Amino acid sequence: MIAAVEAYRAGLYKTAHWLPNILSGLLVGVVALPLAMAFAIASGAKPEQGIYTAIIAGFVVSFFGGTRLQIAGPTGAFIVVLAAITAKFGIEGLQLATLMGGILLILFGVLRLGKLIEFIPHTVIIGFTSGIGVIIWVSQWQDFFGLPKISGEHFHQKLWQLLHALPHLHLPTTLLALLSLVMTLFVSRLPKCQRVPGPLIALIIGTLLQSMLQIEGIATIGSVFGALPGALPSLQFPSVTWPRISELIKPALTIAMLGAIESLLSAVVADRMAGTKHNANQELIGQGLANVLTPLFGGFAATGAIARTATNVRNGATGPLSGMIHSLTLLGILLFLAPLAAHIPLATLAAILFVVAWHMSELPQFLRLLREGKKTDVLILLLTFLLTIFSDLIIAVGAGVGLSLLLKLKMKTQA
Repeated sequence: MIAAVEAYRAGLYKTAHWLPNILSGLLVGVVALPLAMAFAIASGAKPEQGIYTAIIAGFVVSFFGGTRLQIAGPTGAFIVVLAAITAKFGIEGLQLATLMGGILLILFGVLRLGKLIEFIPHTVIIGFTSGIGVIIWVSQWQDFFGLPKISGEHFHQKLWQLLHALPHLHLPTTLLALLSLVMTLFVSRLPKCQRVPGPLIALIIGTLLQSMLQIEGIATIGSVFGALPGALPSLQFPSVTWPRISELIKPALTIAMLGAIESLLSAVVADRMAGTKHNANQELIGQGLANVLTPLFGGFAATGAIARTATNVRNGATGPLSGMIHSLTLLGILLFLAPLAAHIPLATLAAILFVVAWHMSELPQFLRLLREGKKTDVLILLLTFLLTIFSDLIIAVGAGVGLSLLLKLKMKTQA
């Protein structure tokens, strides 16, 4: 059942539900703004493309998905995959791979494969999300510390160059990044500020400081990417050829697999928090439609965002209306406040992504599994974690799931 239709039948569009959903949608839209731009830049795209993605995917998933309270858009989990695709195939290649991944997601839903995601072991999920967290953290050192541009195709090459570049950090950039990090982490812990989004305050303060002081050497969105356009782009179809499709099949499959896992994990979180029950196959279809449409309007891959979905639930949302309001809020910001974005420091966005990387790493769970888990679980965890960092996400998940199945078969044969 489509979530928007189910919500209508349940009476969730009646006037009594308007205020909590509108307020929650406004708040989540504001929270999504710095994240959308930060995720876009880290993925090799322009900051406005992250906003386009959040607007279109957020609305489409809220309407056509299988989860009442899902908030969709660019996510941290996608950064590593998308950055690699952009580096190899360019932004047009990323957009075509996104469209292909969207078609695959629709097929997953039509073929009723939603329940198969539940068979991916918890240790595999923790392993690859922790690995992604480490990669995101290291990838932001350049903007956080104001380091010279580095090159390198593989993680260990980039890490080695970054370590050598650290003594040459730009002190004003680093101080601004540290201030932004402190605000992102601690603003919401202050009295009467529990609902104030730390990333937004960091974005505002960092932007105001750079706008007023004009500190030389601090990179901003304006200095690196130029001014943000104050409108959605027109409909554009990517160039499609059979050679292009064949070389993008693997990236598209990676986008589809990770999108399916992340969106259904987010749906489970929403169900636990709100007492709802999602439709896994419809959710995949909704996510697929979103990923087919976003690249046609300048965006890239999107999926369900666990943190923003949880924020949506915590702030009183009851149905898909809040997700649609979240999209309209971002559209309003794009139309009326785009010129102000030129002064946003990349160091502030890097600080926000430091926090995203920490949450993605799930370090407490990772360490607990290392200390208390069975030897087989530890082996699967470490294999998935290391392959995610040093090889490829598809290989990491495939190897983790494959090893898990082999160990289970071995235990059954020995029983």
